[in-house]
Amino acid sequence: MSKRDYYEVLSVSRTATDQEIKSAYRRLAVKYHPDKNPNDASAEEMFKEAAEAYSVLSDAEQRKRYDRFGHAGVSSSAAGGGGAWGAPGFGGIEDILGDLFGFGDVFGGGRAGSRRTAAQRGADLRYDLEISLEEAAQGMTAQLRIPRLESCDTCKGSGAAAGSQPESCTTCSGSGQVRYQQGFFSVARTCHVCRGAGRVIKNPCPDCKGTGRVEREKQMEVKIPAGVETGSRLRVSGEGEAGTQGGPSGDLYVVIHVAEHDQFERQGSNLYEAVPITFAQAALGAEIMVKTLEEEEKLKVPMGTQTGTVFRLRGKGMPVLGGRGRGDLFVSVTLITPTTLTREQRKLLEQLAEVENKDLENKGLVDKVRDIFG
Repeated sequence: MSKRDYYEVLSVSRTATDQEIKSAYRRLAVKYHPDKNPNDASAEEMFKEAAEAYSVLSDAEQRKRYDRFGHAGVSSSAAGGGGAWGAPGFGGIEDILGDLFGFGDVFGGGRAGSRRTAAQRGADLRYDLEISLEEAAQGMTAQLRIPRLESCDTCKGSGAAAGSQPESCTTCSGSGQVRYQQGFFSVARTCHVCRGAGRVIKNPCPDCKGTGRVEREKQMEVKIPAGVETGSRLRVSGEGEAGTQGGPSGDLYVVIHVAEHDQFERQGSNLYEAVPITFAQAALGAEIMVKTLEEEEKLKVPMGTQTGTVFRLRGKGMPVLGGRGRGDLFVSVTLITPTTLTREQRKLLEQLAEVENKDLENKGLVDKVRDIFG
């Protein structure tokens, strides 16, 4: 079953403010919370769905990725691993639930007591690449320069300066959460010292300032297959931003934009082209040369061809992406009328006009006879 749009889940617009998103989640959390709907699987699913949507839309970076890539852009952070309760990015939900129900994110050490020291996957990246129609038809190798966050070489991603290591947070004993007892409930809240990381860095790396990542530009080659079209997305696994705390890197998505061509119009795997011909060629018939993407092809124009007639050249269109064969090239012929004439051309056309006028007069006489005799 496909996921619903996060904005639809919270019933807010795509331009909703942070406060509007928070208020919408509060309403749903109150309505569908499991304590208010015991043994109601449907309510529990709605509660989890709202929590997942809020976790993404309440985080500026995740919301930005979701707006650009949809669920694919946040799949690892919104629904990876432990589902709605155990996924990273839910840091603000415990506080909201605590305000609403007087407890944190667990009931006696139950649903959401997972450690926050787990490695987190790096963000996915998007690169928009514009190519020509010819490059789309032949396929190519593109040279890309990608700015991204990579693991710091100095500290090997730990964030600690040379000769030191991150230390376990003494406040939460490395769990990332501090537990309190409130009546029958064991309440867990994010540790205010390590902010849920479960560790502290007392001597940060001078190069990455303790983050474990630095911004660099990566040069790479990406193969573009023949037949791509505008909107095609190529996924390059592991070439996104580096993860944190040893987590895997995200992916790179290369989004293709095929530039408009001055001669061909593309529809799927088919190409369309308009070719001008003279009156003589249309009336008498001719063989003309038609340009395709690779070369010129002969096209036979039959005698008496009318303007707008479309001819089909099979297999002269675009390659089928991920399949076999090619589309077709459709050639539309258009009669051209000269704007200037030589003396000889004018004389010949005047002679033709005389003949055509006589034909019309004779045709008119025949029609009159037909009228007389019914």
